[in-house]
Amino acid sequence: MGIMPELLFIYGTLHPERAPAAIAATARRLRPLGGATVRGRRYELGEYPGVVLSGDIGDQVRGELFLLPEGAEGAAVLARLDAYEDFRPADPAGSLFLRQRTQATLEDGTQRVCWVYTYNHPLPENR
Repeated sequence: MGIMPELLFIYGTLHPERAPAAIAATARRLRPLGGATVRGRRYELGEYPGVVLSGDIGDQVRGELFLLPEGAEGAAVLARLDAYEDFRPADPAGSLFLRQRTQATLEDGTQRVCWVYTYNHPLPENR
């Protein structure tokens, strides 16, 4: 049995159908698995949205779950997405977004562990 597939929950600009030119080719390498939710709150931050994870069952963010390519290709895709989202694994405190593991719930109720980019700066007061 192989390594579990790496999944990524997307709620904003990384979606292959609306990714900006700078990241579009990378985003198109993700395979859609379907609509899903994660526990968190979504904030509109001007040019892009940001999510902060939450333990509150009432906090649901809608998005889509995507399968990353396998092996080294998947690692390369994640590295490019990390750079685009300004996630620096060696400097999490200085990163604009963090890549965190969370649990997504697909529309059929299946739960899957996935990555999600979460906002890492002070939030505006209004949502």
